[in-house]
Amino acid sequence: MSSIELNGIAKSWGTSTALHAIDLRIAAGSFCVLLGPSGCGKSTTLRIVAGLEAATAGRVLIDGRDVTNLPPAQRGIAMVFQNYALFPHLSVADNITFGLSVRKTPAAEAATRLKDTAALLGLSALLDRRPGQLSGGQQQRVALGRALVAQARVCLMDEPLSNLDAQLRQEMRRELRELQQKLGLTVVYVTHDQTEAMSMADQVVLLNQGRVEQSGPPRELYAKPATTFAARFIGTPPMNLIALEAGRITGSDVAVGLTAATLGVRPEAISLAPSADNPQSAGVPARVASAEYLGADLVLRCEVGSQTMLVRTEGQHHAEVGDTVRLHWAPQDSHGFTTDGQRIL
Repeated sequence: MSSIELNGIAKSWGTSTALHAIDLRIAAGSFCVLLGPSGCGKSTTLRIVAGLEAATAGRVLIDGRDVTNLPPAQRGIAMVFQNYALFPHLSVADNITFGLSVRKTPAAEAATRLKDTAALLGLSALLDRRPGQLSGGQQQRVALGRALVAQARVCLMDEPLSNLDAQLRQEMRRELRELQQKLGLTVVYVTHDQTEAMSMADQVVLLNQGRVEQSGPPRELYAKPATTFAARFIGTPPMNLIALEAGRITGSDVAVGLTAATLGVRPEAISLAPSADNPQSAGVPARVASAEYLGADLVLRCEVGSQTMLVRTEGQHHAEVGDTVRLHWAPQDSHGFTTDGQRIL
């Protein structure tokens, strides 16, 4: 197991800047996910850790050793790519051990490593096949096996599941997490899919325009988003961000008891009363503008003044467009943000 530290890592191409002095620490044996939209700098960060890109400024330390100027082969890392990068003319066994043959690992040791890795990944019966004879999930296991057989301390993964269908992605997420925990690997995983990040990570690093927006355990990013960007990026549906004026929801006379520019409320934190016509009913009066039935869930888009709020409730709840309802949420489910999008503590 190896820890990873990025100290002031920056990357520029001429006048274009991909990373702005990133500082980051990844604990040994943890599963760290670099999350963010396209162009946020997550793949660039991964490639700098791997040594495939040179940083414009800053240092990369692996297990306390400065590897900033070392080539990839001397960093003790393995990498799994999005497209698997398998050799179609080689067998599964030869694909897995290709790196060992290049490094001239003794044949007996290579055979032992291959046997152990294949058994670990359920590939023992497929070693004589070619990649073209395998399913997408099996090809992904071969790519992972090639990384594991090198016995690297750090494994870097660049959107490795994006080519798989939804059900297989879910299965592979579980397998990857179990494998990482069993072997005690330090994994750095790049994705734009928040579901992958929330379900697998010990640490989520949310990037936005080349900067770290927030870093921490998945529960922390969900429960206490540091910015409005984090609030909207984490969660499905995303957090409601409601404009306030003098403590009231903009376009209404509804007071929310919060001094902030923006009120944040998770759709799943909101409960419904059947009607806004009853003056004794507590909550925020709203009108149902649309309803999206998802089976277990029902997502309502409700209008409050000039603002719109999403509500995620049970799928068995019945609501029609035009219905009046009252929205309830607990005080601890209110999140306040400043005009520049920073969380109010």
